[in-house]
Amino acid sequence: MAVTDKQRRYLKGLAHSLKPVVMVGNSGLTDAVMNEIDQALAHHELIKVRVSGQERDERHSMLEKIAVQSKADLVLIIGNIGGFYRPAEQPRISLPR
Repeated sequence: MAVTDKQRRYLKGLAHSLKPVVMVGNSGLTDAVMNEIDQALAHHELIKVRVSGQERDERHSMLEKIAVQSKADLVLIIGNIGGFYRPAEQPRISLPR
């Protein structure tokens, strides 16, 4: 599901106060990390992920790769932190139309 610009702005506002729940270290994007991201998205719908140890371009490509693999929308990039949204089966966040 692709979110609209209005929904993306709304989700950015919600994500601003969140702390990163998953950290991607120097080992990179492993299966265990992707599993944690999937579980966090299933439980929270909106999460932040911290990517450390890479250059800017590598961080951005890794965040985009996370979005593709987890089937989530990348709604926020601030430095080395990315915010992801994937609606749950029973959504708790109601998005504006």
